[in-house]
Amino acid sequence: MAEKKEANAGKAVDRTSIDAYVIKDPEAFARNLAQVIEAAGHAASAWIGPRESGEHTDSVAEPMTDVVKTFSKVSEYWLSEPQRAIEAQTRLFSAYMDIWSNSIRRLGDTDLAEAVEPDRGDRRFSDVDWKENAFFSFLKQTYLVTSKWAADLVENAETLDEHTRHKASFYVKQLSNAVSPTNFMISNPEIFKETIASNGANLVAGMKMLAEDIEAGHGDLKVRQADYSKFKLGENIAVTPGKVIARNELVEIIQYAPETEDVLKRPLLICPPWINKFYILDLNPDKSFVRWAVEQGHTVFVISWVNPDERHAKLDWNDYIDQGISFALDAVEKATGEKQVNAIGYCVGGTLLSAALALFAREGNDRIASATLFTTQVDFVNAGDLKVFVDDDQLETLEKQIRQQGYLDGSKMATAFNLLRSGDLIWPYVVNNYMKGKEPMPFDLLYWNADSTRMPAANHLFYLRNCYHENKLAHAKMELKGAPVSLADVKIPIYNLAAKEDHIAPAISVFEGSKCFGGKVTYVMGGSGHIAGVINPPAKKKYQFWSGPKVAGEFNKWVEKAKVTEGSWWPHWQAWIEKLDGSRVPARKKLGGGKLKPLDDAPGTFVRERV
Repeated sequence: MAEKKEANAGKAVDRTSIDAYVIKDPEAFARNLAQVIEAAGHAASAWIGPRESGEHTDSVAEPMTDVVKTFSKVSEYWLSEPQRAIEAQTRLFSAYMDIWSNSIRRLGDTDLAEAVEPDRGDRRFSDVDWKENAFFSFLKQTYLVTSKWAADLVENAETLDEHTRHKASFYVKQLSNAVSPTNFMISNPEIFKETIASNGANLVAGMKMLAEDIEAGHGDLKVRQADYSKFKLGENIAVTPGKVIARNELVEIIQYAPETEDVLKRPLLICPPWINKFYILDLNPDKSFVRWAVEQGHTVFVISWVNPDERHAKLDWNDYIDQGISFALDAVEKATGEKQVNAIGYCVGGTLLSAALALFAREGNDRIASATLFTTQVDFVNAGDLKVFVDDDQLETLEKQIRQQGYLDGSKMATAFNLLRSGDLIWPYVVNNYMKGKEPMPFDLLYWNADSTRMPAANHLFYLRNCYHENKLAHAKMELKGAPVSLADVKIPIYNLAAKEDHIAPAISVFEGSKCFGGKVTYVMGGSGHIAGVINPPAKKKYQFWSGPKVAGEFNKWVEKAKVTEGSWWPHWQAWIEKLDGSRVPARKKLGGGKLKPLDDAPGTFVRERV
């Protein structure tokens, strides 16, 4: 009986049969196809409407111009010598012939391996028909070969300067991800079979979702990555108890309620990035770094940046330091009576904090006693794929656009960050949402990722030019308050956390940046990436971290010598903090300390402003 059930189960899951590709109910399929066409009309209206009203103006020409210019430089190398071009074409044709001959042999020997297989971890081709069906197997292999061939053309173009090569490689990767056969119904066996099985109902649901997402993006496609309806700030996300104790036009300062009878004497001030929002550090009680720090006895204060608009267009880094960090330091002192704090900066918030430390050192301001930097760059030589978007031509174009509104729209930054991992953050959702017709699952991290922020003109342009483009902070040439600042003047202890798989602040970039400071830097590398490498609670027992050697020499040699510890780096950081100053005082239960009147419950009002 068990054998019979097993045989029947095998038949039920036999997805390589031609029967899976044959329409069973033509009438139902035709009805659904009509609904798809109707929903496509709604999607088209959602796209056209904002353009006709003048609400939306396309700016596709500028980035496409840069793509064409970049690829033309690659083509120039290969076409400048006929023999070179012929050899390149021959390599591609030869690879195609290998696939063809292998496919013929596999028809007679199903155990024979394919000529080309996806990289380990490439989940796009998991359906059995990508390997068992001769047509889809051939399609997959030719795609993989062509993608690699295109990438090799860029890599082997000897006359390219490094920036152009970097851009060309990035653009080739984006195009390769976009044209993958997995992204189209007719060439993806999984979607094809699902469309047949549901008589096209999946496409109806997907097209309706597409129209909704274009409408939500006011004429641009805003790909939904999670079921956002399941989250509400202050109720099931960003719920650590606290109060807004101070506010100005740029920031709200949140103080969190203590959880211990005594607390560390020195308060903790967190300066998060203003790209996205601070509650990445307070997603939910199980993941919250803020809650964990409170439980360790820290009196935690967080800067919550305003989601800027045209009113903030002229605010630059001087303003963000004065009205952000310095304003927060004043609030902390009034609320606790403590003049000195331990400070944390995350990503660009850490870059701003580092620049502020250099300014404070120049001014003789010692209010920050130690600094912790989460995945922060101060030296941008190895800054990764974001440098693709920063050169003279692109900055000039961006400056014209951003000065018209006074800010860069949040969707632009969100798109740029998603493109860095388009194979994970764009195309899987395009396939799942609009072709399979499936709603994405609730996921707090992706809810936060979609909660984007605008970038004020003066601030953003200052950042791109001084850091990514000209790397002035690392070379003591960034000017704040009328004079250059130098990180070599920063003598306080620094805990500099990198993440091994970080695509925004590469670990090597953080390592090299550690050498810019004038005091002792404790460099630690966590496992995973820009978010998971930081938000790694000890209770989860995930990943690992590298620590120990002094920051010197080559990054790879540092890693070879480093001690590997399983689990979270958080306790390691706590021990570092307490070693600097572990003295404690009775818990500060009155938020605001009596000198500042609480204005609102955490997470405050600024964080609720959505783009």
